[in-house]
Amino acid sequence: MAQAKIGIIGGSGLYKMESLKDVAEVYLDTPFGKPSDALIVGNLEGTTVAFLARHGRNHSLLPTELPFRANIHAMKQLGVEYLISGSAVGSLKAEVKPLDMVVPDQFIDRTRNRISTFFGEGIVAHIGFGDPVCPKLAEILADAVASQNLPDVNLHRGGTYICMEGPAFSTKAESHLYRSWGATIIGMTNLQEAKLAREAEIAYATLALVTDYDCWHPEHDSVTVEMIIGNLQRNATNAQQVIQETVRRLSANPPVSDAHSALKYAILTRLDSAPAATKEKLHLLLQKYL
Repeated sequence: MAQAKIGIIGGSGLYKMESLKDVAEVYLDTPFGKPSDALIVGNLEGTTVAFLARHGRNHSLLPTELPFRANIHAMKQLGVEYLISGSAVGSLKAEVKPLDMVVPDQFIDRTRNRISTFFGEGIVAHIGFGDPVCPKLAEILADAVASQNLPDVNLHRGGTYICMEGPAFSTKAESHLYRSWGATIIGMTNLQEAKLAREAEIAYATLALVTDYDCWHPEHDSVTVEMIIGNLQRNATNAQQVIQETVRRLSANPPVSDAHSALKYAILTRLDSAPAATKEKLHLLLQKYL
């Protein structure tokens, strides 16, 4: 099976790039079910990368329906050590405009109906998550954005991503509440990815692509679906450039991330007395600690 140190999760627009060569579809099973779709493995400027369409290539999965554990486990199976998540978001700040890019460094979890851990069933682990994004990977990602001089795109380094349940968008009261908390952007997908990537000892960072202002904005009601779709398409084109440059920089100088040893002191259960079935289920994550 092809191995890839760099993984990208996002819309299918991210991997439909001319410079991606030797493309193959890889279908994987995991102890947590099937991923959202086949993983697209290809060669980008001499580096093997793995892409996954988060919602499926036909965008058929609601945020709540996403098989987050299977998606991250599949990336781990391919040997991914660095995971970049491209994500469409709404803006909660006037200065963060549509088409801007944000590389957040914090999350607030407003989800309710999702499993956010691989553990349980006889094995307990508590990862450190005070800094939910790998700062070294985030810096490489942000530097890649800055280097592209994209028209109409401002880069925002750092910020807080509110992860809401969806699929409905926020009420105005909620939107104003999140602004009062100092949050920067709002989306529906990245919190679970960040937590599970940390448990899988994968360095993780988000490339948040702003499509519109959230409903707090007085001009929000003038935003049309056509405008949002247009921004999504421009964002996908811009993100392709950023991903390509990030892969080039990562390949040239892959950093050692604290995430790569996140489980070292996190597992509280004595593994020699843990249930065999759970150890087998989590073998990919636990193998270096068994």
